[in-house]
Amino acid sequence: MRAALVRLRRGTGLPVAFGGLTAGAGRAGQAGQVRIAELSGAATHALRGLTVAAGNGLGGKALTLARACAVTDYHGSRHISHEYDFAVATEGLRSVLAVPVVVRRRVRGVLYGALRSAQPLGDRALSAAMAAARDVEQALLVRDEARSLLAAAAAPAAEGAGAWEEVREAHGALRALAPRIVDPALRTELLAVCGKLASAATPSEREAAVVLAPREVDVLACVASGATNAAAAERLGLRPETVKGYLRSAMRKLGAHTRGEAVASARRAGLLP
Repeated sequence: MRAALVRLRRGTGLPVAFGGLTAGAGRAGQAGQVRIAELSGAATHALRGLTVAAGNGLGGKALTLARACAVTDYHGSRHISHEYDFAVATEGLRSVLAVPVVVRRRVRGVLYGALRSAQPLGDRALSAAMAAARDVEQALLVRDEARSLLAAAAAPAAEGAGAWEEVREAHGALRALAPRIVDPALRTELLAVCGKLASAATPSEREAAVVLAPREVDVLACVASGATNAAAAERLGLRPETVKGYLRSAMRKLGAHTRGEAVASARRAGLLP
C-alpha cells in the first residue's frame, strides 16, 4: 500500500495520497469499511485511522460502486455525503479521487489522491491512480495464493501417497510464488514452511548435506512436479536457458546424471519433500 501511494503521487503529480484496506467487505457493491492506514504527503494526521463506511463520503461511494469516483470540490459536492468533512478540511483537501482495489470481485481497499485546490482531475491522474490500485490488487492476489498454499501444505500427509504428492505439488507452487511476494515477513514465513516440508523425509533415508542455491531448489521443485524446462521457466519467470543452467548445476552438486536422479537425491538430502 505504501509503495502504491508513492507511485500514485509520482504518476499523478498530486501532492497527497492515502488509503487503506477493507474490513468485512464482500463482493463488489456489498457493504464494508475501509480504514485509512497509510498516508503519503499529508501535512496532518487527521486522516490516519479514519474508518470509511460503504456509501459514506467519496471513498464509501467508490467502495459501494466498485469503481473510481472523483470530486472537484469535496466540501461543496452534492454527489457525496459529508460525514468526513472535518478530517478532509483539517488536511486542507479540495479535489479528491478515490479508486477501489478489487480482487476476484471483492473490494479489498481504496486509494485516494488529492489536491489542496479545487481543480478538475483529468484522465491522466485517474489512469495513474488506477495503475497504482492494480499494483495493490496484484500484491493481495499473490498473498492470498501464498496463504492458501501454506494452509494446504501444512495439512497432515499421513493419508497415503496421494496426500503426500499433493504436499509435494504445494511445495513446488510455494517455491515458485516466493520471489513474487513483496512482503518480506510473508515471504520468510512461506520459505520456512517450504523448509519444514523439505526436511520431512525419514531420517534414515537422509544423505550427506548438500548445499544448493535457492533457484536450484526452485528448478528442482518444478522438475519434481513433472514440469519441462519451458514450463519451469514460465512458472519461475526465468528464461529456459537459465533453467537449464540451474538444473545442470544442481545435478552436478548432487552427483546425479538424470533429472529423476537429481530429484531423488534432493529428497534424500532433505531439500525436497
